Amino acid sequence: MSTRVSIQTADFSLTEEVQALRAADKRVGAVCSFVGTVRDRNDGSDVSSMELEHYPGMTEKAIEAMIDEAHRRFDIYAVRVIHRVGVLEPLDQIVLVAVTSAHRGQSFQACEFLMDYLKTQAPFWKKERTPDGARWVDARVSDDAALAKWGIQAGNA
Repeated sequence: MSTRVSIQTADFSLTEEVQALRAADKRVGAVCSFVGTVRDRNDGSDVSSMELEHYPGMTEKAIEAMIDEAHRRFDIYAVRVIHRVGVLEPLDQIVLVAVTSAHRGQSFQACEFLMDYLKTQAPFWKKERTPDGARWVDARVSDDAALAKWGIQAGNA
């Protein structure tokens, strides 16, 4: 199992993950993290829960490749990505991206780069439960502007 990528049903602790990521690495001067949570609304509808699915092996491989790309683009040390799957409710944590580096700028950029990738290209399938019933939605929110700032075209991650 990768120490860089975890796809899991269980919740995670930001504190524990960041401590593990920077443990004993005296070079680290910056840690940037992003935690995404489940909202109670999407596209104007109430959302009582969402269910995320993935294809084991394929999802991890895709995220690992993007972490490798982040290492090529930015002067960073360590990366940790956790993405939850299964049934999640509003306020639940859904995703963590944490990046260490010597200086904050590289960590911020790499963290944003990885989140833009996760939101637009990572292979997840999402079903939302609304008052009108369940609906499948595209978990890969296409944001061409987010991809363009990194020199990536939609569908070419």
